[in-house]
Amino acid sequence: MDDIDFFAPEGSVLLIDKPKTWTSFDVVNKIRYTGKFKKVGHAGTLDPLATGLLILCTGKKTKVIEQYQAQEKEYTGTILIGKTTPSFDLETEFDHNFPTEHISSEDIETAVLQFIGEIDQIPPVFSAIKVKGKRAYESAREGKTVELKSRKVTITEFDINHSRFPEIDFRIVCSKGTYIRSIARDLGQALKSGGTLIALRRTKIGSFSVDNAFDMETITEKIKEARESLS
Repeated sequence: MDDIDFFAPEGSVLLIDKPKTWTSFDVVNKIRYTGKFKKVGHAGTLDPLATGLLILCTGKKTKVIEQYQAQEKEYTGTILIGKTTPSFDLETEFDHNFPTEHISSEDIETAVLQFIGEIDQIPPVFSAIKVKGKRAYESAREGKTVELKSRKVTITEFDINHSRFPEIDFRIVCSKGTYIRSIARDLGQALKSGGTLIALRRTKIGSFSVDNAFDMETITEKIKEARESLS
């Protein structure tokens, strides 16, 4: 992507490796401000604690964002078995501990199989899904009960390494709209325990790989240089 034209009349598609703790909108706002772009959008949110591939589109390219959003995603990460949090990740504090001594390697490998294919998944209440016009996470943070409907998602691949149990390292290929935090919760429940997502990285969106993405420092410098060359 070194030869990218950041200010092409038809807009640009930017691959960015989102840093941990940044929201997807933090990245959008930084790029918009740096390049003084009128239109910038991203093709799929990443949670603040996640890292990895974020596709940004500028100008007229924002019209094809939905095409990128619809593509399969690949993630790697780690699930901790035996503990839960309200958000299903480390954005909130641990609230319950569960036994893990009864779980065997065979139990884990068998449990994972039930996630392959089309499944019904209930999203986390700490999510941006709107319920009666309000973001679910806003109600959840206020301590209100939030009920979200299950949705169909497809898991194409789910590879695991449980050599560090109770931590389980994974690689997942899934459809649009899949919440990896919900998979952590559901895997914990399938093992008659609890589960929390403690690390997540998006490595691919369709044919785009994080290996070809810019880190934030590099891309902002390149955009600044490109702007200066135009003046």
